[in-house]
Amino acid sequence: MASRLNKHISDSGLCSRRDADALIAEGRVTVNGQRARVGAEVGDEDEVKVDGQALRRRAAAKGQRRHVYIALNKPVGVTCTTETGVKDNIVDFIDHEQRIFPIGRLDKDSEGLILLTSNGDIVNAVLRAEHKLEKEYLVAVNLPVTDEFLRGMARGVPLRGETTLPCRTGRLGKFGFRVVLVQGLNRQIRLMASHFRYRVKQLVRVRIGQVKLGHLKVGQWRNLTDAELGSLLPRSEDW
Repeated sequence: MASRLNKHISDSGLCSRRDADALIAEGRVTVNGQRARVGAEVGDEDEVKVDGQALRRRAAAKGQRRHVYIALNKPVGVTCTTETGVKDNIVDFIDHEQRIFPIGRLDKDSEGLILLTSNGDIVNAVLRAEHKLEKEYLVAVNLPVTDEFLRGMARGVPLRGETTLPCRTGRLGKFGFRVVLVQGLNRQIRLMASHFRYRVKQLVRVRIGQVKLGHLKVGQWRNLTDAELGSLLPRSEDW
């Protein structure tokens, strides 16, 4: 039975239909050895390759897992909610064939790494405070970053009746800094910076635990590697 090529690629679990169309347009997809075109249709007997690798082999390797685990480089403007009635929600943005859930959150006006999974049972388990899962951010602000500001952020800041946990900070140029948190309070970094009269202009999350953003482009996603997944869920039977 014939189907659209972008759907055929998406059904393998490699990426969304939108990303599949981008791969096809970039000339990275072949059908039976010939460069594919956007809008093409393929059948089960056709050999589809992405970057020279047969799609069926990728799907088989992924199929060893019971659930989907992906890393997305979230753009600014996408909201981390499963509510499909919310404009620009993250589920519609990814357009995955399976129902997926974000693991944690990333503010609508922030960008960078966020993890999603079809295994809703593990979301809260991964985020439990006792796991102390580190989250690393690169932040640009409107005022020159001072040593006093970095020390104050690292010590902890009064926020909504409590003091944030100590964190690690480091300077990144005149107007930037790096911060590593184990908390995940709503808009935490923006509110912490505001305590010192700084305004966050850009915030990018680049790491969650052992999962790094790396060279993943804004708006693109990939499947987690076994090593990355093992750092989050040590028991492979949970995968």
